[in-house]
Amino acid sequence: MSITQTIFSRNIVSMNDLRRNLAEAIELANESPVAVLNHNKPAAYLISATAYKEMLEQIEDAELTKVVKARVGGKTVKEANIKLK
Repeated sequence: MSITQTIFSRNIVSMNDLRRNLAEAIELANESPVAVLNHNKPAAYLISATAYKEMLEQIEDAELTKVVKARVGGKTVKEANIKLK
């Protein structure tokens, strides 16, 4: 059992403080992630909608990179010589 846990944020808020002042926690999350602690242990992270969207885009880019790397050196399709009228 680990006594310490890493908190991946400079900003923290307790569950009680989050309930009391959600608007302030959301405002703080617009600047950088906020760790939400439950019994002094990280239970969740609060991030802005913009940061979440960027994170999803980075995940998608990483997945596409894996596909591209897997296809390198594989079969190719010859360029069609199509004449348009």
